[in-house]
Amino acid sequence: MNAARPLPGPDHDEQGSWQEELREQFPIVTAHPESAYLDSAATSQKPRAVLEAVQTYLTTSNANAGRGTYTWANRTTELVEETRQRVKEFLHDPEPDRSGVHFTGGTTEGLRTVARDWLVPYLSDGDEILVPYADHRANLEPWLEARGLLAERGVHVRVRALPYQEVSGDYDHRAFDGVVGPRTRFVAATHVHHVYGGDMNVHRLRAAVGPDVPICLDAAQSVGHLPVDLADPALDVDFVVFSGHKAMALPGTGAVWARNARGPVFRPAGWQGTPNTAGIVSLRAALDWLDAAGPDRIARWTTGLTTRLTDRLRHLGPYEVLGCPDSLAAGSALPAAQRRHGIVTFRHRDIPSDDLGFILFSHGFMVRADSLCQAGADEKEGSVRVSLHVYNTVEEIDRLLGVLESLT
Repeated sequence: MNAARPLPGPDHDEQGSWQEELREQFPIVTAHPESAYLDSAATSQKPRAVLEAVQTYLTTSNANAGRGTYTWANRTTELVEETRQRVKEFLHDPEPDRSGVHFTGGTTEGLRTVARDWLVPYLSDGDEILVPYADHRANLEPWLEARGLLAERGVHVRVRALPYQEVSGDYDHRAFDGVVGPRTRFVAATHVHHVYGGDMNVHRLRAAVGPDVPICLDAAQSVGHLPVDLADPALDVDFVVFSGHKAMALPGTGAVWARNARGPVFRPAGWQGTPNTAGIVSLRAALDWLDAAGPDRIARWTTGLTTRLTDRLRHLGPYEVLGCPDSLAAGSALPAAQRRHGIVTFRHRDIPSDDLGFILFSHGFMVRADSLCQAGADEKEGSVRVSLHVYNTVEEIDRLLGVLESLT
């Protein structure tokens, strides 16, 4: 690597010791110092506090929630209800008495629940919905499924594609007027893109559709990675759906937050069976841990690392950084809201992405290397995604850059 050109990155004097203390709290990370886990957009690692909370629950009060009158069952029921409130607090819910929280197995299940149980009854013949055709497939397929269910009932709904900027992958707010109309009844959007890492600027969608159209936000790559403040008018959405396992909770854990201010109150249909109580306990512990660490500081750290990686990678000839390279370049003039968060995705001109993924793994780097579940993407045209969290270090990024540069 060219040592003559200094690389940007996190302010180590300001945050270095803070990050080192947090990294030590991840047993799987400290147990494998020779490896670098760079796939946190797929799932995050778990801090000791989360693991201990789950173990304590399972060894002291494990029972079914809402189905018993004895002490363990009552305590489990309390934990579930307390975690609902904790989710609202973590998201800075401005009206917690009106809103609701429903626990799911993850973002995909949550979006399908909104689509089937809330959207289908809400729409009428001739209505239109706007959905993303180049985001994660989990934020496209449920809305297409809802259209199919409505068609079976003789209700015909038009699904319109959100427009995209060709280079950056952001939504093209300049083209919103061409897709928003008087029959627009619902919008599905993404907070942070899982391939490009960009903040998709949902406030521009709200301005385009007006104050009355419900917006459902896929927040799988934002909750647990950066501050999510629903009291901020720029985040005036009606649903926030996220995966707990990407926010340091256990796998099979997620939630739907519903504002319940536009349209009917969100109530999942059907009999609600036994919840994932251990996962819900882990989610509460994860949110406590994240709040203590500081989502804003976590975001600054991961953005510093992605800036360091992108700023060098974009100058290496064989590599194409997907999305707008300037969104993570050092000294970028772009507003903070348009800069990418913890994700850098790229291709090598001559090495297939799956092969590059194997090469990087042979050097101790765990990355995602495939089509990344992106809707509309050609399965044969993969890419390599590096996604970071607070346990990643400057040293890991520099080692990764050294390997990537050796392949030029």
